[in-house]
Amino acid sequence: MQAILNATGNQEEFVKDLFVSLGKIPTLIHAMILTEVWKHKVFPIICKLQDFNPKSTFQLYMVIHHEATTINLLETIMYHKESSEAADDSVLDLVDYCHRKLTLLAGRSVSGEIPTEDRITHTELLDTGSVQDLQRQSDMLEFEISIKALSVLCYITDHIESLSLSVLSRMLCTHNMPCVLVQLVENCPWNRGTLEKYTEGMWRPVLPEDQLKLNKHDGQVWMALLNLILKPDCQRKYNFNSFNKAQLLKLCGFLTDVVIDQLPNLLDLKQFLSQLAVTDPVAPKHDLILEQVPEIWNNIVMENSNKWKAIAKFQVTHVFNPSESELREQASRLSQTYNLDVMENLIPDKPKCGACGRMGAKRCSRCQGEWYCNRECQVKHWPKHKPACKLMAEAIQRL
Repeated sequence: MQAILNATGNQEEFVKDLFVSLGKIPTLIHAMILTEVWKHKVFPIICKLQDFNPKSTFQLYMVIHHEATTINLLETIMYHKESSEAADDSVLDLVDYCHRKLTLLAGRSVSGEIPTEDRITHTELLDTGSVQDLQRQSDMLEFEISIKALSVLCYITDHIESLSLSVLSRMLCTHNMPCVLVQLVENCPWNRGTLEKYTEGMWRPVLPEDQLKLNKHDGQVWMALLNLILKPDCQRKYNFNSFNKAQLLKLCGFLTDVVIDQLPNLLDLKQFLSQLAVTDPVAPKHDLILEQVPEIWNNIVMENSNKWKAIAKFQVTHVFNPSESELREQASRLSQTYNLDVMENLIPDKPKCGACGRMGAKRCSRCQGEWYCNRECQVKHWPKHKPACKLMAEAIQRL
């Protein structure tokens, strides 16, 4: 939450800095993929257990939502080049993760399986009466996770020059990511015709004057394509064979003047595609190299092969069926964990007044993000703080 608030308010992103300096981004990626494996391998078994009827599905919800929470955090911190570099070898696993999510998103869009309801909020948890309801909500949440994976992939392509050759090869040769992105351009899973667009976790009606306006997700697909097709390293590595060429040329029909006016960089892409239509680029050289491969997913699956049913039964007995006293204890721990004052105490430097720079004694009650030493400084600083305060307060409501 703090990372998102800092990024939204254009403040110093100390959460990102801590993840980078402590080398914890690979741990974050591992936790996300571990949750993904659990949802694929263990959760379906739990849903089929007829004798499992817990008093509360809160613990299951927390595990399911953990993947969404982690990808939200990664979306925020992977914007920066140093984060991509700090991910080290696990960026390969992150690329594979994004490919799985985007192919799922494209496939569901083609088959008409995009959810029509808004994302899950914490208030909906109160209405979750059964494990089957939770499974349905998990499917809805998968759509938003896939949208976040698009953002992460776009940021990785922005920094492709600073990453290893294995990452480039994984995106262009193993997964043929440009063709996956072409499918997203064709189907636009975040649009319902010209009536609604999926923005900031919600389906929102589109005003008539905004029907041709690109949203964030449209822009991210185009920028990722621009990076993967036009960057020199990518052009040398990508195989523009007849199939890939035919897929990329489909983009010409979408590169209208209205789109290019909104993203002028796409003019370079349009010119390249015009040349590609009448030429046959030289095939890339297949040099003998040692290539890294992602390990996290495969290691987790191999280590627990043929154990999924046993894991599900153990978790049902010891984790997901707590007593009332255990539920109260967990709720108390969570309340303490997410207490803003407790989190502030974890920061080495004490908060400073936003107006005069002295040690802060009270925080803004609306956004909870700015500190002041007294009431006079807060009133004096309000005209300057007001725009950021509004943005941060809106971000808190969305969270």
